[in-house]
Amino acid sequence: MKESIGVLIFTPRRDIRRAVFDALDMDGDFVLLSARDATQLEALLADAPPLHVAVFGADGSADMAQGLRILRASPRYAPVPVVHVVDDHPGVAPEGAMDWLREGAIGVELAQRVRAAVRGLAPAVGPEPQDWRFAFDAGAAWVIASTPGGCVIESGTAMDRLFAGDGPVQGRLLAEMFALADGAAWPVPDGEGLACTLRRRDGGDIGGEVDVRHVVDRGEHRIAVGFRDMRAVDMAERALSLLAVLDACSSDDEGMGEAAAMLADALELDVVAVWSAFPESEYGPEVLARIWNGPGSVEWPDASDLPLLKVCLGGETLSRLGAGEDAPATDPLIDTLGLRSYVLLPLLDERRSVLGALLAGRRRPAGDARVLGPALRAATARFASALELRRAREQGRVRGLIDMLTGLPNRLLFNDRLETTIREAERTGECFATLLVDLDRFKGINETLGHGVGDQVLTALAKRLRASVRASDTVARYAGDEFTLILRHIIKRDDVLRIAEKIVQAMEVPLSLEDGSELQATISVGISFFPDDAVEGELLLRHADEAMYGAKSLGRNNYQIYAANVDAAQQQQAELKVRLRHAVRNDELRVFYQPQVDAVTEDIIGMEALVRWEHPELGMISPAFFIPLAEASGLIVPIGEWVLRTACAQARAWEARYGLGLRIGVNLSAVQLMQQNLAAVVASALQDTGLDPRQLELEVTESISVKTVPHLVETLDALHAMGCGIAIDDFGTGAASLDYLRRLPADRIKIDQSFVRNIGVDPDDEAIVRATIDMAHRLKRGVVAEGVEIEQHLQFLRANGCDELQGYLFCRPLPVPSFEKLLAERERLVSEGQAIPA
Repeated sequence: MKESIGVLIFTPRRDIRRAVFDALDMDGDFVLLSARDATQLEALLADAPPLHVAVFGADGSADMAQGLRILRASPRYAPVPVVHVVDDHPGVAPEGAMDWLREGAIGVELAQRVRAAVRGLAPAVGPEPQDWRFAFDAGAAWVIASTPGGCVIESGTAMDRLFAGDGPVQGRLLAEMFALADGAAWPVPDGEGLACTLRRRDGGDIGGEVDVRHVVDRGEHRIAVGFRDMRAVDMAERALSLLAVLDACSSDDEGMGEAAAMLADALELDVVAVWSAFPESEYGPEVLARIWNGPGSVEWPDASDLPLLKVCLGGETLSRLGAGEDAPATDPLIDTLGLRSYVLLPLLDERRSVLGALLAGRRRPAGDARVLGPALRAATARFASALELRRAREQGRVRGLIDMLTGLPNRLLFNDRLETTIREAERTGECFATLLVDLDRFKGINETLGHGVGDQVLTALAKRLRASVRASDTVARYAGDEFTLILRHIIKRDDVLRIAEKIVQAMEVPLSLEDGSELQATISVGISFFPDDAVEGELLLRHADEAMYGAKSLGRNNYQIYAANVDAAQQQQAELKVRLRHAVRNDELRVFYQPQVDAVTEDIIGMEALVRWEHPELGMISPAFFIPLAEASGLIVPIGEWVLRTACAQARAWEARYGLGLRIGVNLSAVQLMQQNLAAVVASALQDTGLDPRQLELEVTESISVKTVPHLVETLDALHAMGCGIAIDDFGTGAASLDYLRRLPADRIKIDQSFVRNIGVDPDDEAIVRATIDMAHRLKRGVVAEGVEIEQHLQFLRANGCDELQGYLFCRPLPVPSFEKLLAERERLVSEGQAIPA
């Protein structure tokens, strides 16, 4: 039987943990363990789990550094290879990192990187004998002293370097070497991060902190002391500060020159130069930026005459910054500039292909090489990212994929993305919308004001369209004055209509032209939906085009939804209705589970059951399509009961297995609520499955009123009396009055995702969310926010007192096997007295 690969995931960022989990979860060969901070990591490693590779979030934080120290300090796990995940921008690899990739490549490349790392390491089997040499992180400045006098009997290479020129380290006393800030006398008990001063006899004291451990070496009591030079922390802060400045620069040639000038000023460099290399070109390297702060002016040699540059463009780093670095001292460029210290660094993409080279140097020796090295490595990542983006754009233009005027994808690239989105939606059951946006009376603008003004209008529209949608959506210039959009991850049509209204309103603000005048332009928008209106890209666009002309016929400056041929639509619905009647019997329905987490601890406290229809021919059919069909036909009653029983049985099985007391949420439709025997159906499901009623929460949409369901309050009272929880779903989309809400026996209010998604975008929606949380708390109801997708949503909701959260930031809806893995990981950490975020 094939051995599973143990993977440790260490990062405080839940979105990275979730991305890594998603990337590796589908492969049964991986056993995933995660820790979000150093405390959890220590507890995890204490159980000696089998680990083959670690995935670390390289955020540059002290906690990440401590996590690496903990891993490397363990005799068992010191050899475990580490794959670092860095930000997409600037994409800085930590010092000494042998393998790293950017966040955006996790889904595509991580599994391959993990397997490659494992192939180079035989897994550690069983605990190994303790050895004081592993008491501290690799490269630490350590000493071993005898007891009780504290005389140093052995020292590490790093400690010897700190005392270079000050006599031998062996034979000194700990009290002589380390003056503790609190005045404590040696020997001291075990401790970490003790502030101290390392004392040299020549007076060159160094501020830092020590870790102390009492160990046994060959039967003798010893004191192991590891010293951290805090100058290294200052060095990291300087590098990060520089990165923040560089990241503000654009990726064009002007931005590249600006970044090079900032780098030269921040690090007091006499020269900074950046070359771009195009191996497929017959021409030599191209100079993109060249900063000279030395005396007078210099005549730079041609790039083809620089041997060191050629070596660097071959992927080799050449450095003559610090002691022991033996890069050549002479070269036509080095000689011309009079550099006495320099470094030539290759600019690499995430596949380690050479994109260009960076030269940085001074006309004097570099006394701060320890600062310059990491700072310049950070800068190379920024320049490499800019070069990669620059090359991608140029290649896109060469291949005819990018519109030259607006910088948006053109028709060819849009069609490719549309087909890709359709394939993914067929696999996942996702619903998405296609929009076609057309400028009203644009021909008149070109004819009366000129094509130059017309170009300004097109560019402005492109910017406003991009500002109106999410980063995951696609905006393209399809042809002339036509733009197309793909809006993904659509749960309800109302979400798309809100965006369409936002786009129309955005164009109501007059456009500012280059000559200082203003121009009022309007647009017409047509909308079609996948899979409701069509399952082919060409047909989706045709329907959106028909809807757009419908908007123009209604006076322009509005949006319209495609209205299918009534007879064809009725025929399609009739066919699907017949198939839907047999869906349960044919085992075509699936229940997925999405976790709900505590807003403070981020611990999983419940899950919502979500039904999916896996059609044998059409694939996954969106609930947004078949649920209304089921409600209209009455099929929602047997389907709803099947979902209720399936969810209760699964929740009971998980409770028996894990004993976590998690709440399961099940949606009730208006049709189900009108059933006189609903309370009896729920009671029967609870009795047959053995689920505690307190673990079942029934969700009712806000739009369901007493008028549509005459005995609504009485029915909910009966369910509440049984011990079931009641939640008001999609809150904010209906028109419920405060008195109506007060009458309902609700335990929780769920804020609709259409409001949550606009946090940070629409102040009005933010105000609605704040008011909803405040109102719910005044009514003594809990609050759950749906559709939490980004960190900004989390921070806003947490700051405003939201109780629970649900959304893709924590976890997508999962089938039973994947959710089971999530619960198993949670159980393991909870058993250790810790909570784990989703």
